[in-house]
Amino acid sequence: MELQDQSEGKVKNGKDSSASGQNAKSDERIEEYGQVLLDEGKGRGDIYLLSIIGEIEGHENLNSGSKTTKYEHVLPKLAQIEDSREIDGVLLLINTQGGDVSCGLALAEMVASLSKPTVSLVIGDSHSIGVPLAVSADDSFIVPSASMLIHPVRMTGMTIGAPQTYHYFQRIQDRITGFVADHSDVPQDKIEELMMNTKDMTKDLGTLLVGEDAVRIGLIRQVGGIDRALRRLREMIKRRKKG
Repeated sequence: MELQDQSEGKVKNGKDSSASGQNAKSDERIEEYGQVLLDEGKGRGDIYLLSIIGEIEGHENLNSGSKTTKYEHVLPKLAQIEDSREIDGVLLLINTQGGDVSCGLALAEMVASLSKPTVSLVIGDSHSIGVPLAVSADDSFIVPSASMLIHPVRMTGMTIGAPQTYHYFQRIQDRITGFVADHSDVPQDKIEELMMNTKDMTKDLGTLLVGEDAVRIGLIRQVGGIDRALRRLREMIKRRKKG
């Protein structure tokens, strides 16, 4: 009888150890990548929470003091989400100042091409290349105090003073405005107008939209927080499962 009790204790301890290991992995994923699986084991559909925070890092590493979203981590994760049978939908949590145009646009294209339901929620800022990311989801929300900044493309480093440079900038800008127009209710010419606005900021071109403003012009679908965003995503998952 004593041996049986010890054996059962080992099994229980083994289960506890396994659960602790899963929790530790989840905590590590949150701390390292800002990613977590919501609603695990509850039978309502597993939702992957993906955070886009700080600055979207490009092909070169930013300094260690900066909060960044590393596209080389997020791209394979999005591919894994698309291939996974366990993940039913994605919630994109956005609070970014922008960053690398090419890499941010690549992330937006990946989100837009997912076959699983996606919802974005802007909770702080979604500036610059964060705008395409916010509109890339199937549905989008913004909290009342969050802001979105639309401005022209900027470039650091050496610039050659030639007509080709202007055309190159224009083509990059067309890629961004075209994507935003295709995934929102704002026409491309209106986005370009917002980009070139001279009346909104004292030392820059562009337009700052706060909460309801982004919804009013058709950039974001609804004003709401995490409760409404999750509810909407679960509705979309349920509808998809019913076929």
